[in-house]
Amino acid sequence: MRGLIAALLLAFAVPASAQQNVPPAPLAYRQLDNPEQEAKAKALMVTLRCVMCQSQSIADSDAPIAGDMRSEVRTRIAAGEDPEHIRQWLIARYGDYVTYSPQVKPITWPLFAAPLVILIVAALLLRGRFFPGKQA
Repeated sequence: MRGLIAALLLAFAVPASAQQNVPPAPLAYRQLDNPEQEAKAKALMVTLRCVMCQSQSIADSDAPIAGDMRSEVRTRIAAGEDPEHIRQWLIARYGDYVTYSPQVKPITWPLFAAPLVILIVAALLLRGRFFPGKQA
């Protein structure tokens, strides 16, 4: 029984320790030599959300996945790709969540419409509360 428990612990420990030994992506922490390209890359990176941190852009995050994403952005900018094309590629890969400016689509329109509906319902409820109908 002890051998089985030890084997299970070893099986789960090996992948976890292997993740920590992976070096960062080549351009994760190194800027591009061309200042114009680096400015384009940084402008794009601050508009992309880290999929691991959830509240930080990939420019601000120290998560390994954010480093990989920064490296990918810099590599593609250096290759001459348009920043909007890179954004669309990342959205296709990670979903709409990766961008701070989501697009209105049939599946996301309720998120944009819900605040307006709530505001209208609140106004109707408050109208009845503060301006009651005439009483005879």
